[in-house]
Amino acid sequence: MKSIFRKLDHFILSKMKETNIPSLTISLIKDDEIVYTRGYGFKDVKAGIPTSPSTLYGIGSVTKSFTCLSIMKLWSEGKLNPNDPINKYLDGEYEIEGEPIRIWHLMTHSSGIPALAYAENFIRGVTGEHKKYYPFASPEDVISFMDGWRGWVEGKPGEKFFYLNEGYVLLGKIIEEVSGKPYSEYLKENILLPLNMKRSYFEKHEVEGDGDYAKPYIVDREGRYIESVIPYGIKADGGLISNVLDLSEYIKMYLRYGEGFIDRKYIEEMFKPRIKRYDDGDIVDYYGYGLGISNTFYGKTLIGHGGSVLVYTAYMGFVPDENIGVALLANSYGYPMSNFGLYALSTLAGIDPEEHRLFMREKILGELEGDYETFKGTFKISIKRRGDFLIYQYRGRYREIETPLVPIEIGSEHSTFFTLSNGRKVEAYFFKRNGKTYLIYERYKFVKTA
Repeated sequence: MKSIFRKLDHFILSKMKETNIPSLTISLIKDDEIVYTRGYGFKDVKAGIPTSPSTLYGIGSVTKSFTCLSIMKLWSEGKLNPNDPINKYLDGEYEIEGEPIRIWHLMTHSSGIPALAYAENFIRGVTGEHKKYYPFASPEDVISFMDGWRGWVEGKPGEKFFYLNEGYVLLGKIIEEVSGKPYSEYLKENILLPLNMKRSYFEKHEVEGDGDYAKPYIVDREGRYIESVIPYGIKADGGLISNVLDLSEYIKMYLRYGEGFIDRKYIEEMFKPRIKRYDDGDIVDYYGYGLGISNTFYGKTLIGHGGSVLVYTAYMGFVPDENIGVALLANSYGYPMSNFGLYALSTLAGIDPEEHRLFMREKILGELEGDYETFKGTFKISIKRRGDFLIYQYRGRYREIETPLVPIEIGSEHSTFFTLSNGRKVEAYFFKRNGKTYLIYERYKFVKTA
């Protein structure tokens, strides 16, 4: 079976090179078995030490699914209910216009409170990105920081999706109050060890005692690797440090719908689409209990979650109808981990990933990049890709112009973009003819030369 993953290997390595990812590990699961796993690149760049599937990385917000699974465990034991108002367990008034914020509102990021950005401030502070930051050393510090949140509200509970790390800090505190144990201890005893995730940790001494962990890196503007630090201290919203082999056991549990671990109905509750995050007509994406649920896998349901703590990025995803899953971990940021996951799952399902509109779009945008010129080379410009956009660039001796081109329609033979010029909408039209690529923009017709 390994031969079918050669194209996947090439894709991963090329994107790592393109976006300067130091190392990445992957594990693919099918029918309750790990069918492919490997590491790419270096867990320690300076020492030239290669990574491996057993190497530890921070999994960031993938931790949120563990937090929600903990809530499910406590619910199955009759110790709480997701419909409970959170002020049943926490001191304070947690109501909006008379409507209480309930546990499930925090689980689905639908409390009505937009992000307060505590985690962004903390992570960028401890890694040196920001000079000043709040010294969040405990959930109590975060709760104190949240004072005044009422002035930040944009809707009643259950109405809108606003990703809220602080909400998961509150969930971690509720788990502690109900279980009578520290969050990390509860998770270890009730989820990690029962699922045979013996090398998944929260604490610095555990990670360093284990020894096999990827050094954390920030990639600067010039693409250089800056060795950084692991942002210890975060817990229920994104603090777990794990490896793709342990995460494979976690994914297997979900694909078995909790068999041997928890009653199926609680896993089904986690999988229910509850709050809409995104809808463009073809792709619809929801958030359940600590998991994203979408139809992006060729019309079939893809369930998963990404994670980032700046120096580590992660993705976990699975397709129940195909009984397949993937875990991905990296020690910096770069190409989206969810895209790696979609490519890998497509390969595992026997589908050419390039048939997916996401990768078709990437390919077309890449093909439109290059140098262009007008009739007989009288005027020369460049087209560069930046994420989902193209940039029209003119660079002369005395001035430079950069204009973003926003896609309207992307196709293999013609693509249309727009921008604004003096307050008016202007279209840029790319098309192919006789083996050449052309651009019509304002009064000019360009042909791609390189």
